[in-house]
Amino acid sequence: MTDHRERGSGTVLAAGLAMVVLVAAAVVMLLAQSAVHASRAASAADLAALAGADALRGITAGQPCAVAREVALRHAATVLSCVEGAGNTLEVRTELLDRTVLGAATGRSRAGPPP
Repeated sequence: MTDHRERGSGTVLAAGLAMVVLVAAAVVMLLAQSAVHASRAASAADLAALAGADALRGITAGQPCAVAREVALRHAATVLSCVEGAGNTLEVRTELLDRTVLGAATGRSRAGPPP
Protein backbone atom coordinates (compact mmCIF):
# COMPACT_ATOMS: atom_id res chain seq x y z
CA MET A 1 0.00 0.00 0.00
CA THR A 2 1.36 3.43 -0.99
CA ASP A 3 1.45 6.47 1.28
CA HIS A 4 -0.72 9.30 -0.21
CA ARG A 5 -0.23 11.92 2.52
CA GLU A 6 2.12 14.05 0.37
CA ARG A 7 -0.01 13.89 -2.74
CA GLY A 8 -0.47 17.43 -4.22
CA SER A 9 2.29 19.01 -2.15
CA GLY A 10 4.19 19.91 -5.34
CA THR A 11 1.18 21.92 -6.55
CA VAL A 12 1.07 23.89 -3.30
CA LEU A 13 4.82 24.51 -3.50
CA ALA A 14 4.55 25.67 -7.15
CA ALA A 15 1.63 27.98 -6.30
CA GLY A 16 3.60 29.49 -3.43
CA LEU A 17 6.65 30.01 -5.64
CA ALA A 18 4.47 31.63 -8.32
CA MET A 19 3.07 34.06 -5.73
CA VAL A 20 6.59 35.00 -4.61
CA VAL A 21 7.60 35.67 -8.22
CA LEU A 22 4.47 37.79 -8.83
CA VAL A 23 5.04 39.87 -5.69
CA ALA A 24 8.70 40.40 -6.62
CA ALA A 25 7.68 41.50 -10.13
CA ALA A 26 5.14 43.95 -8.67
CA VAL A 27 7.77 45.44 -6.35
CA VAL A 28 10.23 45.83 -9.24
CA MET A 29 7.55 47.54 -11.35
CA LEU A 30 6.67 49.89 -8.49
CA LEU A 31 10.31 50.84 -7.99
CA ALA A 32 10.77 51.38 -11.73
CA GLN A 33 7.71 53.64 -11.82
CA SER A 34 9.09 55.64 -8.89
CA ALA A 35 12.44 56.04 -10.63
CA VAL A 36 10.72 57.35 -13.77
CA HIS A 37 8.69 59.81 -11.72
CA ALA A 38 11.81 61.01 -9.88
CA SER A 39 13.52 61.61 -13.22
CA ARG A 40 10.50 63.54 -14.53
CA ALA A 41 10.41 65.70 -11.38
CA ALA A 42 14.13 66.45 -11.68
CA SER A 43 13.72 67.36 -15.36
CA ALA A 44 10.82 69.67 -14.55
CA ALA A 45 12.93 71.36 -11.85
CA ASP A 46 15.89 71.75 -14.23
CA LEU A 47 13.80 73.27 -17.00
CA ALA A 48 11.89 75.56 -14.64
CA ALA A 49 15.11 76.80 -13.02
CA LEU A 50 16.73 77.47 -16.39
CA ALA A 51 13.70 79.38 -17.69
CA GLY A 52 13.37 81.34 -14.45
CA ALA A 53 17.09 82.20 -14.43
CA ASP A 54 16.80 83.51 -17.98
CA ALA A 55 13.94 85.77 -16.86
CA LEU A 56 15.95 86.84 -13.81
CA ARG A 57 18.85 87.91 -16.04
CA GLY A 58 16.50 89.75 -18.43
CA ILE A 59 17.09 87.40 -21.35
CA THR A 60 13.35 86.60 -21.49
CA ALA A 61 10.32 88.54 -20.29
CA GLY A 62 8.43 87.84 -17.08
CA GLN A 63 8.92 87.41 -13.38
CA PRO A 64 11.43 84.61 -12.68
CA CYS A 65 9.27 82.54 -10.34
CA ALA A 66 6.14 83.00 -12.49
CA VAL A 67 8.09 81.79 -15.53
CA ALA A 68 9.41 78.83 -13.51
CA ARG A 69 5.85 77.94 -12.40
CA GLU A 70 4.58 78.07 -15.98
CA VAL A 71 7.37 75.81 -17.25
CA ALA A 72 6.90 73.36 -14.38
CA LEU A 73 3.16 73.22 -15.02
CA ARG A 74 3.82 72.37 -18.69
CA HIS A 75 5.76 69.36 -17.41
CA ALA A 76 2.97 68.22 -15.04
CA ALA A 77 4.65 69.58 -11.92
CA THR A 78 4.06 72.31 -9.36
CA VAL A 79 6.69 74.61 -7.88
CA LEU A 80 7.09 74.04 -4.15
CA SER A 81 9.64 76.82 -3.73
CA CYS A 82 11.38 79.38 -5.89
CA VAL A 83 14.23 81.38 -4.35
CA GLU A 84 16.43 83.99 -5.99
CA GLY A 85 20.03 83.68 -4.86
CA ALA A 86 23.25 85.60 -5.15
CA GLY A 87 24.75 86.12 -8.59
CA ASN A 88 21.44 85.98 -10.48
CA THR A 89 20.81 82.34 -9.55
CA LEU A 90 17.43 80.76 -9.06
CA GLU A 91 16.72 77.63 -7.00
CA VAL A 92 13.50 75.75 -7.77
CA ARG A 93 11.89 72.75 -6.05
CA THR A 94 9.14 70.89 -7.91
CA GLU A 95 6.67 68.10 -7.23
CA LEU A 96 4.87 66.05 -9.87
CA LEU A 97 1.10 66.39 -9.97
CA ASP A 98 0.51 62.63 -10.18
CA ARG A 99 1.66 60.44 -7.32
CA THR A 100 2.78 56.85 -7.04
CA VAL A 101 1.93 54.44 -4.25
CA LEU A 102 5.24 55.40 -2.64
CA GLY A 103 4.36 59.13 -2.62
CA ALA A 104 5.09 62.24 -4.62
CA ALA A 105 8.24 62.67 -6.65
CA THR A 106 10.16 65.89 -6.06
CA GLY A 107 13.03 67.58 -7.84
CA ARG A 108 15.42 70.42 -7.01
CA SER A 109 17.59 72.49 -9.31
CA ARG A 110 19.61 75.69 -9.30
CA ALA A 111 20.43 77.70 -12.42
CA GLY A 112 22.19 80.95 -13.18
CA PRO A 113 24.61 82.63 -15.54
CA PRO A 114 27.59 80.72 -16.81
CA PRO A 115 30.69 80.90 -14.59
